[in-house]
Amino acid sequence: MLPESFLITMNGIFTLAILSFLFRDNPVYKTAEHLFIGVAAGYYVALEWQNVFQPNLWQPLVGAGDASPRWVLLVPFVIGLLMFSRFVPRYAWLSRWSLALMVGAYAGLAVIGAAQGDLIRQVEATMVPVIATENVPWFDPADPSGPSAINNLILAIGLFASLAYFFFSREHRGALGGIAKLGIWFLMLSFGASYGFTVMARYSLMIGRLDVLIREWPKVAPGVAQFCMGLFVVGVAVAAVLEFRSRRTGGGMGAT
Repeated sequence: MLPESFLITMNGIFTLAILSFLFRDNPVYKTAEHLFIGVAAGYYVALEWQNVFQPNLWQPLVGAGDASPRWVLLVPFVIGLLMFSRFVPRYAWLSRWSLALMVGAYAGLAVIGAAQGDLIRQVEATMVPVIATENVPWFDPADPSGPSAINNLILAIGLFASLAYFFFSREHRGALGGIAKLGIWFLMLSFGASYGFTVMARYSLMIGRLDVLIREWPKVAPGVAQFCMGLFVVGVAVAAVLEFRSRRTGGGMGAT
């Protein structure tokens, strides 16, 4: 097993290589990008081979262990092999059968999954009491975002107002227009909150990278980390100066 100092050092070097894209596209960034894509592709191929192909198709097909062979699995095996006919132009049309079966099966499963997991669940989640009951108070100061009649009422109003905005069978005028405008406000609040959570997640990733560069890497590889980060800063500064001079010279020549 590789030592931890080497792994964290490679982690830091590739982090700096990816961060070099902040200046511009460059060979260092492309090298790190290609290595990442290549390693990820190889990893997922090995993962699919070990966790999908072997236990779900090959071992049951040949009867691994004391189990009897399941010859019916030859059908999906052959269908999968037809996918590789794309590499032979003369027989490339055979892959359409595999693609048609795969797309059709996944479309059917996606429709069922979306209906059960999204549509029905969301409809159930909106069937909430808008009047205070024994279990649902009007408002709970200790838990403002928790279940309460006021929060449920806001949820119901936002739901119907947002649906009214997407109702295009009538022109948005009068009462329908006012409800649709209210729906726009609810939609913008929802999109803003989603965007804020996305930005927070990206900041979390950035903090993790900075933690590696500033805290973990210098601890396990003192000297090497400082040298690499210094070289990164100097390299970006030199590249920026050269870029600025080339643009300035080009602009001056163009003006002349």
